[in-house]
Amino acid sequence: MPAAERPESLVTVLIAFGANLLVAIAKTIASLVSGSASMVAEAAHSWADTGNEVFLLVAERRGGKQRDTAHPLGYGRETYIWSMFAAFGLFTAGAIVSIYHGISEFGDTGPAEDVVLNYVVLGVAFLLEGTSFLQAYRQAHGAATKRKVPVLRHVLQSSNPTLRAVFAEDAAALIGLVVAFLGVFLHQVTGLAVFDALGSIAIGVLLGVVAIVLIDRNRRFLLGESTSPELENAVLVELLGRPQVERVTYLHLEFVGPSRVYLVAAVDLTGNETEAHVAVRLREVEQSLEDSPYIEEAVLTLSYPGDESLVPTDGDVPEVVRDGTASDVASGGAGTLRTE
Repeated sequence: MPAAERPESLVTVLIAFGANLLVAIAKTIASLVSGSASMVAEAAHSWADTGNEVFLLVAERRGGKQRDTAHPLGYGRETYIWSMFAAFGLFTAGAIVSIYHGISEFGDTGPAEDVVLNYVVLGVAFLLEGTSFLQAYRQAHGAATKRKVPVLRHVLQSSNPTLRAVFAEDAAALIGLVVAFLGVFLHQVTGLAVFDALGSIAIGVLLGVVAIVLIDRNRRFLLGESTSPELENAVLVELLGRPQVERVTYLHLEFVGPSRVYLVAAVDLTGNETEAHVAVRLREVEQSLEDSPYIEEAVLTLSYPGDESLVPTDGDVPEVVRDGTASDVASGGAGTLRTE
């Protein structure tokens, strides 16, 4: 991830970690005192989220290392590996534990106890989780606005797994708190513990769905997520806007980490110079492209004379592209060069 973006993602993870840790402790105390299945599920959820933030912090640190001879395309994909660990943790420590505990509590016939403590803890947890979610939403909204896409679409398509994980986990946490409240409340009103057990199962299913989505997104980026037509069009405009490039006949873009792409293109340079001069000019264009914080490596080769030229599609081209710099185009997701 470009250094300019790393601090915001780090702040997002740290806020989420602090909020989840405090909430996990409070929910654990409430669950032990009240014995509520929904509160047990919520405690497991928060402890899973807290552990996941540790994985995300490791992902931020290790994925931000500069490329070297052993890893010529950088360490960006390691971010997806550690984010995958976090998603598996959410599934096992959150979803499975919550569902299992809910099923085991189906036979409980006891009345609801210490519901006031549960309500207080759920209210405080909602405020803390809401604070963390607002930070993730602000980061996502800023990038989505640059891309001119809805926030949810940006989060799902983003190449930044840290943002996606915190956003999804916090959103699930807020929904889970509402479900837990309903489980405790219905148990209190009806005297039927089955509502509490159903709340625990519902929370587990919610966490399982979120975990599967996160696992799938990280899997796709580890395999080599293909970029969108919008992104390719933006980079094509950038290439054709350079005075050295007359036409482009081939363009390949592949994410090698959050907001980092590997670029391969076949171009036809202006003029008719000797092979030695052409090699120098090609390298100059490559180096100018790699000056962007969003391009890990650019490899250019010469177009075959009979190859068809690529033509940019009509539509909105971000101002930064029109101005001749593709770097700031990368603002996330599957459209334009993603920075998130």
